[in-house]
Amino acid sequence: MISLSLPDWDLLIRQARRANLLARICILLDERGLLEQVPPKPREHLEWSRVISERHVQAVHWEITLIRKALAKVGVPVILLKGAAYVMAKLPPAKGRLFSDIDIIVPKDSLNAVEAALMLHGWAATHHDAYDQRYYRTWMHELPPMQHIKRMTVIDVHHAILPETAALHPDSAKLLAAAQPLDGYDDLKVFAPADMVLHSAVHLFHNDQLDQGLRDLVDIDSLLRHFSKLPAFWPNLAVRAQELELTRPLFYALRYAVHLLNTPIPSGMMEAAKSGRPNPLTLIFTDQLFERALMPVHKSCSDWLTGAARQLLYVRATWLRMPPLLLVRHLFHKAFISPKPE
Repeated sequence: MISLSLPDWDLLIRQARRANLLARICILLDERGLLEQVPPKPREHLEWSRVISERHVQAVHWEITLIRKALAKVGVPVILLKGAAYVMAKLPPAKGRLFSDIDIIVPKDSLNAVEAALMLHGWAATHHDAYDQRYYRTWMHELPPMQHIKRMTVIDVHHAILPETAALHPDSAKLLAAAQPLDGYDDLKVFAPADMVLHSAVHLFHNDQLDQGLRDLVDIDSLLRHFSKLPAFWPNLAVRAQELELTRPLFYALRYAVHLLNTPIPSGMMEAAKSGRPNPLTLIFTDQLFERALMPVHKSCSDWLTGAARQLLYVRATWLRMPPLLLVRHLFHKAFISPKPE
C-alpha cells in the first residue's frame, strides 16, 4: 500500500469509504508502523477516519450505559450483538468499525417488559404503519427499530437471530444459555465465540442489503483469526453449526473468507463445513452472485452484472425469510397497500 501512487490512493480511499473500511486500514497500517510512510494527503484522510471511529466508540459506550440504566429493573441480562458486542468485548472487528445502531437480544417472553422500559426512557418505535407493526411482531425476530426522541440513536431488540418464518430455526434458548458475561459488567453479555461467528455468518448471508458486505466479511475473518487461538474452537464451531442448523451460512462464510481474504482455516474445518455445501450448480450460481455483491459499492468494483447480482441476492434473502404464500402476501401489501414515503 505504501508504494501506491496518488491516483491509486484516491481510488482506494473512495472504495474503502464506501465499504466502511477506511478507519480499519488506518489502524492496521499504524499497528505495523507504516502509517508515516503514507503520502501526506492520503494519510490525512486515514487519520481523520480514525478520529471519527474513536469518537464513535465513545458514543457507543455512552449509549450502552443509558440502555443499561433503562433496563436495570427489567431483570434480564442485556446480550449485545454485532458491532456493539465487538466494541464492548474489545474484539479485533471493533477496530475502526462504524455502525448505525445498537443490537441486543433478550428472551422472547421479556420483549414487552424491555420495550416498555425503553419507551419510558425516551425510545419510540420508528414504524408506525399498522401492517409494519404486525409484520415485525408476528413474523420477525425483532421488535420494530426504536429511536431515541432526543439523541436520535437507534436500538434493535431481537429475540432470535432469524425470523420465525425462516427455513432455518437456530434455537434462541441455546444461544442465550451459552452467552458469556462481559468482563467488568454484571448485566452485559455477548455470544460465545462459536455463536458469535455463526451469527455474523447468518447476518451476512441471509441479509437482503449487502452494501456493507465486505465489512461484514472482514468481521468474520477477524473473529476467526482471533478465536482460532482458543483450544477446541474449530471443533466446537463445526458441532455448534450442526446443533443450530447453521451449516449452510457457515459454509459460505468460510468459503468467501478464504477466497477473498485468505483467512487461514484448518483443512479439517473446511472438510466439516462441506456438510452445508449446496449442490454444484447452486454453488456455481451463488459464487457468481456473492463474488460481485461482496465488493464495495463503487463503480470501479462493479461490472455489468453486479446490479443484477445484488437484486437476485435481495430476492434470495427475502425468500429465505418467508414461506412462499406469506412472501407473496407481504410483497403485494408493500407494493400496493402500504403508504409510500414522500
